[in-house]
Amino acid sequence: MSTTSGLTPAQARARFRGGLVTTTSGWCAGWTQVNLIAVPREYAWDVLLFAQRNPKPCPVLDVLEPREFAGALFDGDVRTDLPRYRVYVDGELVERPTDVREHWRGDLVTFLIGCSFTFENALLTERVPVRHLEQGGTVPMYRTTRRCRSAGRMSGPLVVSMRPVPAALVDTAVSVTARYPDVHGSPVHVGDPASLGITDLDRPDHGDPVRMTGDDVPVFWACGVTPQAAVLESRLPLAITHEPGHMLVTDTRDTDYLI
Repeated sequence: MSTTSGLTPAQARARFRGGLVTTTSGWCAGWTQVNLIAVPREYAWDVLLFAQRNPKPCPVLDVLEPREFAGALFDGDVRTDLPRYRVYVDGELVERPTDVREHWRGDLVTFLIGCSFTFENALLTERVPVRHLEQGGTVPMYRTTRRCRSAGRMSGPLVVSMRPVPAALVDTAVSVTARYPDVHGSPVHVGDPASLGITDLDRPDHGDPVRMTGDDVPVFWACGVTPQAAVLESRLPLAITHEPGHMLVTDTRDTDYLI
């Protein structure tokens, strides 16, 4: 077990609050990590409806009202406790800070969305390799040509994460992750990336390329970066999100989402 995998969520958040910038894959083993998106109250209903219509990539685990910086999932501050954020203005990425207090507005509603990191330990327990962890990288993420269902002013493509899985273990990977429906659940596609409009697995939109070995098959899960793609397309006047792969580590257990 690595040093970071054995940290408590509070210890990890303290390091990030202190300025450490790193991806969080493999951190705080057994503790749930989440995606973050905060938007002005005026657009919160559209985001919530978008998530309801697209539950596979956007499983909402909690919503913080304006001026709420912690909640039922964690005791901390959403403005400081992630390793890195993204700030979008009118659909354009304008900054990637490690602290967003100066950008925060009193009308922001924060959505905490399930993350596929939650089921990676379960895959490892069933002897399904997680290649990006083996290779010391962040899971690769790709924009696809599949469209999400629009909601109000929110529209955009499905974003997926990809994990190579040995052919003989694909069924195991599907059955393991299907037991975590609140954190993306089972894959949305297995096999040919071209079916999703992905032309080059070595050029992910986010994260790191991952080497496939032996008889590995690419397996794709819906990804919580999907709302960020919708923010870009929909050109919301302001949105604050996590940097892909730089998640909020919560005080809830991965097993809390196991069915």
